[in-house]
Amino acid sequence: MTDGNREDWQLMQTVSEGDEAAMAVLYDRFGALVFRSACQVLPTRAEAEDAVQEIFVRLWKTAVRYDPERAKLVTWVMVITRRHLIDRLRRRRVRPLDLSLEGEPAGREASAARTPGRLEQAERNTILFDRIHQLPELQREVIERAYLHGFTLREVAEQLEVPLGTVKSALSRGLTRLRDRLSDDPRMQEGVG
Repeated sequence: MTDGNREDWQLMQTVSEGDEAAMAVLYDRFGALVFRSACQVLPTRAEAEDAVQEIFVRLWKTAVRYDPERAKLVTWVMVITRRHLIDRLRRRRVRPLDLSLEGEPAGREASAARTPGRLEQAERNTILFDRIHQLPELQREVIERAYLHGFTLREVAEQLEVPLGTVKSALSRGLTRLRDRLSDDPRMQEGVG
């Protein structure tokens, strides 16, 4: 274990014990990166700020599981960040909008929900996730791990215990199939280029 890896492991062990100073160090190192990622995915700054808090709670709760032999600390933090943001988006997709008595969206999301661009993007995202889930298992796994979880193709090959060439072929075939299916769907015309 390198000195940097040992320091990261010790930091995460201290975080797992609930040490506030260690948590502050973790936040100082990665808070801005996590916040930028949340802002790219979520529609409002308030939601991004809430997500950052939730992500750092998740980092604290899972800190004891950090293994510097498997990933750098920044990679581990970003995998947890991506997973949390994806979970949050999936929950939003499943939960229907609150409606007022007039049938209009109510509450803070009302104006955002009525924005045509945001609705169209949400619909395209739903279609995209559905099409990904229709792919053959290996192609789906490779695309999800590489694009949604941020793993390198080499890491995906190790995780799935298949040759790197097989992973590259599955990615290429999966993306081609996905592109073909999405280009046939008129709802995706703006989303396919």
